[in-house]
Amino acid sequence: MAGQGVTLSGIKPSQLATHFSDAMRIRVPCIALTSCLVALPAAAQTDYYNTDAGRPITIEDAYATERYAFELQLAPVRLERARGGVYSWEVEPEIAYGIFPRTHIELGFPISYADAGGGVRNAGLTGIAVSALHNLNAETSIPALGVVGELLFPVGALASDGTYGTVKGIATRSLSWARFHLNGAYTFGSEPPAGSVRLGAPDMSRWMAGVAADRTFPLKALLITAETVARQPIVEDDGTEWSVGAGVRYQISPTISVDGGVGKAITGDEQAWHITFGLARAFGIRSLFPTGRATR
Repeated sequence: MAGQGVTLSGIKPSQLATHFSDAMRIRVPCIALTSCLVALPAAAQTDYYNTDAGRPITIEDAYATERYAFELQLAPVRLERARGGVYSWEVEPEIAYGIFPRTHIELGFPISYADAGGGVRNAGLTGIAVSALHNLNAETSIPALGVVGELLFPVGALASDGTYGTVKGIATRSLSWARFHLNGAYTFGSEPPAGSVRLGAPDMSRWMAGVAADRTFPLKALLITAETVARQPIVEDDGTEWSVGAGVRYQISPTISVDGGVGKAITGDEQAWHITFGLARAFGIRSLFPTGRATR
């Protein structure tokens, strides 16, 4: 039998090689696919960990959207009630794109609806916001630092008369039991003339400073956070306003996260309270990845 090239199992070497090749041809792609299915959701499910401005609180962390990734904020809603019973709704659909390492750009379309009662109401676009965030460093022995630049263009029925530019500095520090974030921002642009601010117009600040703390629960893909913020309204005659807020952010799928928050101004004339709700979806476009372009 040895002269006939047959093994103890009755299979010729050539047949054994063919069977092995066929098995590997099936198993290798399966192993690779399984690895991707395990690894990709694990990476995507960290979106709950990153806080954005307004989602769910004013203070944000120093990290940018991942390179080549998109984040579409589908339903960031804010409801506010001020003294006197004035209600205002703001919806600001936004899309962010990780254009460079540790850098994303963002485009937003804030829309406002305000109702002062008695049939007095206003609604419309309050501008077009274009911003960029750059994360200067990864957190080591020093906090992670970030810088933001934003332009609000006077587009829409309720937009301001001029263009406003804002610069913001961010610091994030992680401890074993919580993370802390410090934000400071300044807005450039002329003060609106007295009596020119329309109902529902954007509530802008000349400067803002605040601190927030959050705690994550990775096994539940959940984050809870709280903040204290001081701001000077763009109208210089108004005094400094202090507010507090808290919120949660939760990952409901590898690509979708939701958040909600509540806050209240504890000083100032209006001392408004507000609630927020947000829904975001992260995704990528294959042709924008380097590997995608290389295969074309």
